[in-house]
Amino acid sequence: MYNAQLRWKPIAVLMLLALIWGANMAIIKIGNREIAPLFMAGLRSLVAGGCLYIWMKAKGIVIFPSRIFVVHGIVIGLFFGAEFGLIYVGLEYTLTSRVYVLLYTAPFFAAIEAHFFLDDDRLNIWKITGLLLAFGGVVALFVRDLGSFSLTALPGDLMVLLAGVLWASTTVYIKKYLAHQGSPLQTLFYQVFFSAPILFVMSIAFEDQIVSGFSLVTGFSIFYQCIIVAFLSYLVWFELIHRYPVSLLHAFSFFTPILGVFLSGIIIMGEVITPNLVAALVMVSIGMVLINHRPAVNSAGKKCGAKTLS
Repeated sequence: MYNAQLRWKPIAVLMLLALIWGANMAIIKIGNREIAPLFMAGLRSLVAGGCLYIWMKAKGIVIFPSRIFVVHGIVIGLFFGAEFGLIYVGLEYTLTSRVYVLLYTAPFFAAIEAHFFLDDDRLNIWKITGLLLAFGGVVALFVRDLGSFSLTALPGDLMVLLAGVLWASTTVYIKKYLAHQGSPLQTLFYQVFFSAPILFVMSIAFEDQIVSGFSLVTGFSIFYQCIIVAFLSYLVWFELIHRYPVSLLHAFSFFTPILGVFLSGIIIMGEVITPNLVAALVMVSIGMVLINHRPAVNSAGKKCGAKTLS
């Protein structure tokens, strides 16, 4: 059983995660200057997996309680590896600011998938309105700028959008099959452990030059991605997944694209923010707020539309 509402403590934690993730895409893109993207993604999973293995052994947590956990682990590892392979490669073709808007359409897909695959996380009028608005934001990002840059960035944009679908699918899959029988550490470990070999194989198959240099900035990029993001922040994220409804967590994550556009896009990368990007960001963010709308309490003390809650 898990909480159906987010109190101030989990909200504060989500805001901190948003700050960490808001700088991540720029740091990935900087690291990709000297290390091939798929190899970098595989390295991140490998290092984070090693850290998690040591942590779980220290805590006395069984890594694979039964064979079914291996099966579920492989599935979410495939999702995870494909998701971040698309993100890392997609960053080579598009701007970090666009990545944040497109990737964080995940709540749109998560709410839809949760409606069909999770018995107690149904769509309601507020969620549907929010989803339509968020979808309109994505459409605005694509159709309001038909210049040469949009065509150049289109492959990267589509890769990141598909990554958002995979992120949502991973979250719903975890909620359905692992949240009530596995620990957050196990869930996270399966993703990084099983995704690492997939990403390395893809790197060997598709990337010619793995490493072109290694500067202090690249070293920091690796540390930030492996330890701060893939180990510590994801550990906290999956702890939240096991405690709160998936649609609520994804809805509050709308702060990440906002911070990401400004931290990664403007401050770190110095990207020019266009009107269509701002419009898309606003529409996606408002849509996520509507998805998170809580039904009113009636006189009997019950929430209207309570079946929409996980």
